[in-house]
Amino acid sequence: MHINYYFLRQLAPSLEPHLLGNFTLPKEVSEPPLSGLRFMECFSQDRDEVVLVFAQARGKINYYKPFYIKVTLRPDFSGLVFPDTVQRARTNSVDLFDTVVGTPGEERAVIGVRSFLNERCLAIQLEGGFSLVFKFFGNRPNLLAFQEDKVIDLFNRQLVSDEQILFSNIDRPIDQSYEAFERADFDYRKLFPTFGKVVNEWIQDQTAKPIDDGEQPEKRQWAIVQDALRMLEHPHYYLTRLHHKPTLSLLPVGEIQREFTDPMEAATRFFIAYNGLSTFEHEKADLARLLEKRQKRAEGQMEGAMQRLISREEGASHEEMGHILMANLHDIAQVPGAKSPERLTLYDFYRDQPITLKLKPDLSPQKNAENFYRKAKNEKIEEQHLNDLIADREVELAKIRQQRIDLIDIQTLKELRRYVKQQNLHTDSMGGNSTDTGPLFKEVTMDSFRILIGRNAKNNDLLTLKYAYKDDLWLHARDVSGSHVIVKYQAGKTFPRHIIERAAELAAWYSKRRTDSLCPVIVTPKKFVRKPKGLAPGQVLVEKESVVLVVPKGE
Repeated sequence: MHINYYFLRQLAPSLEPHLLGNFTLPKEVSEPPLSGLRFMECFSQDRDEVVLVFAQARGKINYYKPFYIKVTLRPDFSGLVFPDTVQRARTNSVDLFDTVVGTPGEERAVIGVRSFLNERCLAIQLEGGFSLVFKFFGNRPNLLAFQEDKVIDLFNRQLVSDEQILFSNIDRPIDQSYEAFERADFDYRKLFPTFGKVVNEWIQDQTAKPIDDGEQPEKRQWAIVQDALRMLEHPHYYLTRLHHKPTLSLLPVGEIQREFTDPMEAATRFFIAYNGLSTFEHEKADLARLLEKRQKRAEGQMEGAMQRLISREEGASHEEMGHILMANLHDIAQVPGAKSPERLTLYDFYRDQPITLKLKPDLSPQKNAENFYRKAKNEKIEEQHLNDLIADREVELAKIRQQRIDLIDIQTLKELRRYVKQQNLHTDSMGGNSTDTGPLFKEVTMDSFRILIGRNAKNNDLLTLKYAYKDDLWLHARDVSGSHVIVKYQAGKTFPRHIIERAAELAAWYSKRRTDSLCPVIVTPKKFVRKPKGLAPGQVLVEKESVVLVVPKGE
């Protein structure tokens, strides 16, 4: 939650006194009194990092009472930290936002700090109509400079769409009333998209608790949402460990390690905790989350299979229906060749009670009985498949539980990587030889169209060469490595434009162009994709293609 709207809303008033306040200059500084710190310098000495320097005045050697803000703007992690000092490197650093900084002696003063309604943005406002906006949008973070309403400079120039942002349009009003909750089919996430994973997890935990008899689930969930909002309005700041990694939370979740009252201190401590993790700690945490995810998936599949078996046992099997129908033929029709009614209630001698059978009226009772017997064969095959699935998942779960125990005792990066290789943990063993493509490939369903996404180079080959047919649609980000994406063909249907664009967004997302603002994606029927002998895993040749431009977007 360190870049969450609710945190930035608290950070802005906490940051403002440090940048805007009453103070007096030292006698040796001859400049006139200021109303706020001045924006003295902005530079970068790391690829995804920017340092902003504010001070009361410029001395002969150093700044007088400087205040530093360091922002990291990586696609996988972004955030703010407020260090006491920053040493600028003599080489390999570059000045930024010169237009906003101004000329020496005439640097622009800070006149305010603000957040934006329902957006992950924070602005430092300067005199002359200038503003510096920290934009923390998922994998597209950026630092923008505005003059009045328009962008005049930006840090990450690859995000070309950011140039079109208007300062006046950043606020995002949303109707968050109970009436809007009703109109959203009681899905609170549509009203509060800024909650994020941590808040949503807290709400889910509260919703899962037992409820009083007669309490309506919708009203109870709305009450929980209001409780969350009250806590976010006057929060505590928790440095916690959630899903095996350091997390800054405004709600009590995970393994709480420290609690703060100042959001600036909380942001700095979290930044240090997160970026202070070693490569070993990062890889170990990633592996722990992977094993946890696989365990939940295996448990879900096993639970689903057991529920299907239980539901089958509760009712009559197709074989039993066939036997019941044949045993009562003399009561159905006395005329040879007579047709069947749509529904027929007969005596179920297995359970000593009546049973209603659904029949096909255009078939005779004997033919309907044959249908029941034919379905019974498939039923037995399905039952065997479900039992095999449950047995496989039990073995898989035992293995995963042991791996999670083993992971706790691993203490070095070398030992961790050796264990990963020995256990083949980066290969999804749940894929197996199953004909179900769900575990084998990532899958997205949209308007009944199935979109399959390869997981790695070998998995791409499996998807394209074994599971794709000539009429399926094949997509891939152009000129970079990435996942093969397949849209499965449906007989008699053309591929709608919005389906193609969604598949292209996924192809762009699962590629090296994930952080680009626009990505070209190859689209072609699979019949025009071939793999000559000698090509590396995942490499193919495309004979005919068209290209669409999309913004990378994940699931």
